[in-house]
Amino acid sequence: MDLKVIKNLLNLISESDVNEVSIEEGDFKIKVKKNPDVINKEAGPMPMYMPGPGVEMQMPQQQAAPQQQPPQQQPDSPAEKEAPASNAQTIKSPIVGTFYEAPSPDSDPYVKVGDTVSKGDTLCIVEAMKIMNEIEAEVSGKIVRKLVDNGQPVEYDQPLFEIEPA
Repeated sequence: MDLKVIKNLLNLISESDVNEVSIEEGDFKIKVKKNPDVINKEAGPMPMYMPGPGVEMQMPQQQAAPQQQPPQQQPDSPAEKEAPASNAQTIKSPIVGTFYEAPSPDSDPYVKVGDTVSKGDTLCIVEAMKIMNEIEAEVSGKIVRKLVDNGQPVEYDQPLFEIEPA
């Protein structure tokens, strides 16, 4: 199992109400508990992964997190170039995953800049661990900006759209 997949799994669990997850993939097994029932203080910390003989495991070095900058995007229409109204509401990603603007690669996007949406309308999908999570409009109004590109990875709480309430 890829280290990135494990890291994403840990991020998803830490941000959710899920307390325990077990995954088996071939010979690889992992069990993650957010709040273990019993903690053995004398045993010390438990390793999450023990490589077999002759296997070298390298962990990425901890680095200071760089300042997050808004994603660069090529405007699709003149409406995307406009500055958003001061009362625009930002729709943010509730999870870490991959942003998709349409239900399938050959489908039209759920919404485009300039479209009017109602509260509860699907705006996009954020895929996390092969689960497609529909992101809905929190207010009725007009889409004034799309802040991420199709297929782009998104972080928790990353802005996706700006909607000017009706």
